Amino acid sequence: MSPTTTSSISSDWPCQVKAPGSPDWERTAARWLRDLLPARYAGYSTLTRHPILLARHAQLQIQHEIRAVRVALQTCRAELPTLGVAETIIEGTIRLYAVELEQLDRLARAVRLITEALLAGSQPQRRRSRV
Repeated sequence: MSPTTTSSISSDWPCQVKAPGSPDWERTAARWLRDLLPARYAGYSTLTRHPILLARHAQLQIQHEIRAVRVALQTCRAELPTLGVAETIIEGTIRLYAVELEQLDRLARAVRLITEALLAGSQPQRRRSRV
């Protein structure tokens, strides 16, 4: 079995992205990564033409989203009552943030896997310098 078969791919690998090494896999990776970013980024050709840049920006975007959700989760019990939000709504909001953190953690793992695969497939072997 070749290393690019589906059975060798991590369960964190997004199903929308073909296996590394398969025909057109980088295009499917780029499309998936683009979908993680705000729509306005689709107009930046530097990002859309270079999947590794797209992957890097997606990593940064998700890291910031994780931080934002953690802050929202940590502060909602103190801040939401002052805004007149009912306790039942606050509890639902806490559950929503917890689910979102799990989803963002999965996305972060998937982006890391794609980044690693892009790097493995695009970087030439570096020559060791002689000492």
